[in-house]
Amino acid sequence: MDFRQLRYFVAVAEELSFSRAARRLHVSQPPLSLQIKALEEELGAPLLTRTSRSVELTQAGALFLDQARRALSHLERAGEVVRQSALGETGEIRVAFTASVPMFDAFPRIVHAFRTDFPGVGVDLSHQSTGQQLRALASKDIDVGFLRPSILFVPPPNIATLPLWTDRLMAALPQSHPLARRDTPLSMTDLADESFILFPRGLGCGLFDHVSVLANRAGFAPQVGQEAREGATIIGLVAAGMGISILPDTYMKTGIPGVAYRELDTPDAQSQVLLAYRSEDGSPLVQRFRETASAVQ
Repeated sequence: MDFRQLRYFVAVAEELSFSRAARRLHVSQPPLSLQIKALEEELGAPLLTRTSRSVELTQAGALFLDQARRALSHLERAGEVVRQSALGETGEIRVAFTASVPMFDAFPRIVHAFRTDFPGVGVDLSHQSTGQQLRALASKDIDVGFLRPSILFVPPPNIATLPLWTDRLMAALPQSHPLARRDTPLSMTDLADESFILFPRGLGCGLFDHVSVLANRAGFAPQVGQEAREGATIIGLVAAGMGISILPDTYMKTGIPGVAYRELDTPDAQSQVLLAYRSEDGSPLVQRFRETASAVQ
């Protein structure tokens, strides 16, 4: 039994005529009759009662017609799923992002636009550091990542990136701090003796690496007095007078009181958010997501 025989049978059963069914299927009548006969022999029961003037369904034929229609419907649906998958219109895409990314106005617009344009695609979102994302991309645990790397970042050969947004790193100080009263940008050397509150080094955080590069170029290593895994926690600790930090100006949107933000007098303070994906990944889903991210700014 094959799907061609099922299509032939359904056409004859619906037309109740071999000649009309043959015209509908664009085949000649003898091969159509042979296929129906072969189907009946395989099933071991007549499906049609034939006379010189009419064709009628047997009881077995009526029952088989319902099942044949369902089978053909499932086949058509399976083909449509494959076609949609090939076009990037179905399936699931796994997207990771660093903590500051949702604060960019474009990020929720990208996710919303993608889900609107491709409602058949599931979007699995996860919060991961830059280092975690790069490892997850390499192990194929995620498909794309919004990461904020260090200024020394060079993508590995298997990773491609798309620049999205830039902002600047700012010194975050308790409002009572003497440097908070400065009207001019601060130099990194102004911060050499401060106690820093930073993301953990072992987290694979590009921001930690960026701050370390800025400090090293100014001739010192940052004295880390406290670590925290969330940007909002870092800002809260700064407000409590536990130390200072260096964060993207995007974090100013948190509106946590008791913190003053001051510009850094160095061009190296510019930070960048990239969309990263495996360079050899030809998935239509990834291509669709990249196109959406490029279009929504």
